[in-house]
Amino acid sequence: MSVTSFLHAPTSATLVEFLVRPGEPVRAGQPLLVLEAMKMEHEICAPADAVVHEWLVTVGDLVAEGDALLRLGPVGDGGAALAESDVATDVPAAHTGPRADLQALFDRHSLTEDAARPEAVARRHALGLRTARENIADLCDPGSFVEYGALAIAAQSSRRSLDDLQRHTPADGIVTGIGSVNSAWFGEEASRCVVMAYDATVLAGTQGARNHQKTDRLLGVALEQRLPVVLFAEGGGGRPGDTDWPVVAGLHLSTFASHARLSGQVPVVGIAAGRCFAGNAALLGCCDVIIATRSSNIGMGGPAMIEGGGLGVYRPEEIGPSEIQSRNGVIDVLVEDEAAAVHAARHYLSFFQGRVSEWDWIDPLALREAVPESRVRAYDVRAVMRGVADAGSLLELREGFGRSVLTALARIEGRPVGLLASNPGHLGGAIDADAADKAARFVQLCDVHGLPIVSLIDTPGFLVGPQAEAQAQVRHVSRLFLAAARKRVPWLAVVLRKAYGLGAMALAGGSLHAPMATAAWPTGEFGAMGLEGAVRLGYRKELEAQPEGPAREALFERLLAEQVARGAALNIAQTLEIDTVIDPADTRDWLARGLASAKVGEPGGRYVDAW
Repeated sequence: MSVTSFLHAPTSATLVEFLVRPGEPVRAGQPLLVLEAMKMEHEICAPADAVVHEWLVTVGDLVAEGDALLRLGPVGDGGAALAESDVATDVPAAHTGPRADLQALFDRHSLTEDAARPEAVARRHALGLRTARENIADLCDPGSFVEYGALAIAAQSSRRSLDDLQRHTPADGIVTGIGSVNSAWFGEEASRCVVMAYDATVLAGTQGARNHQKTDRLLGVALEQRLPVVLFAEGGGGRPGDTDWPVVAGLHLSTFASHARLSGQVPVVGIAAGRCFAGNAALLGCCDVIIATRSSNIGMGGPAMIEGGGLGVYRPEEIGPSEIQSRNGVIDVLVEDEAAAVHAARHYLSFFQGRVSEWDWIDPLALREAVPESRVRAYDVRAVMRGVADAGSLLELREGFGRSVLTALARIEGRPVGLLASNPGHLGGAIDADAADKAARFVQLCDVHGLPIVSLIDTPGFLVGPQAEAQAQVRHVSRLFLAAARKRVPWLAVVLRKAYGLGAMALAGGSLHAPMATAAWPTGEFGAMGLEGAVRLGYRKELEAQPEGPAREALFERLLAEQVARGAALNIAQTLEIDTVIDPADTRDWLARGLASAKVGEPGGRYVDAW
């Protein structure tokens, strides 16, 4: 600065403090005084190297914008440069560590980490289980998880100290946030998902007041942003010990309704390991898919609730063990441990994150031998599913339930699809009530998430007889027709061998002309009912006219051969009841070309479920 100048107030304010004295040399940018406006303090700095000549205001003065605050003069004789020794040196020393407020934050966050509770973590590991944070770290891509509500504590301040709550109820027993899963394949945007993990080391994984607030917060974000949800459900349900919460029953909570509202909007994955009862089980049951470990126990009521209801005394291990919940359809994917569960969850989510550009496949020529030449010989339809799908892409759902129909997610040339397949290894592929329920729900799952359906058909039809009808067969099997009638996704059908009656029609979406395209292998055979039964019923008089023994048997075989020839795939294609007959080795290519021209339509609307 070479001439005398004035420093002016940038806004209306009150002078709070002088930081230098008249006569002191100052550097450009050095704070000179402090003004206060609207409860905020503002440092006013020197515009250039200068010497403070005099103050024109005093502490406490109210100044207006533009008022002169002080007079500055040039440095030294003739405005010579300011020497280092001329400058005031009473500047605060640099921090050797975090300032107090930042250190307090670090200290507080450290209490939420597993390392802060080594004994609890050791007990968890002794059970062969992982912590909530370990599972999240395995599920989410490194560094991608952003936690919500980490500093929450249990609402029990009236009965426990703050230090106790911070140390022993971190995150109020549930770790929630948003992370990325499979971003290396599908990119950051497509891979984001909400993750919620109940922490069984905190108050046994129970659901407390702030715990519910956190859950509701993330469920709202998931619905608004259309983010998939992964829920690690473990614990005993509601928590009675939260005394800071001014409610009685708590039945007005919105968590369960909010969670259920996600169904059909975004993929929802539930993972269970250890004990999962009551409220935790209710959330788990609303998930699209349940992945559970063999050591899991899942039930709508735990031991305390059962005993309290006067229903007996049971150990947790006796309630909803995995072998039962797998057979009855509660569990969709049964795995050995939590590491396998997380792997299955990543695999499941991938089908709803997009296509992949690279894939491998099994030698398609093997499909030519997949169905035996003998028309009554059973075979492994899973081998057919593996031959049709991209190598390693198959993820079977509800393997232990409704076993005459198999359901799986897979990829064909990188495109996600849903696979329905008759299983001749169980009931000859006849569709019973469980299989119908399983298939109908699978159609709904694929439809709401826009996955094309590929159906591999080899069925004698719906299971019949007094025992089947005692299982409400009429209502259960009709669910397949209802679900298929409202589908919006493309459907491709391949008849591997038997396509008999209403069951075959149901697995084709209601009719052999309901799919976008229907093909058959050369082994395919068609009939309004089982061909053997058709001969016995339709030719009863002719057969009874022959004496029992070789003559009647020979007539039966001749008539059956005629029915087989009449219902053979090549003949059916000639009458246009199906679209084509293909070489089994060309199945993948035929499906891929069909899917390439397929489009997802508008939703088919609501319907009244048959069951």
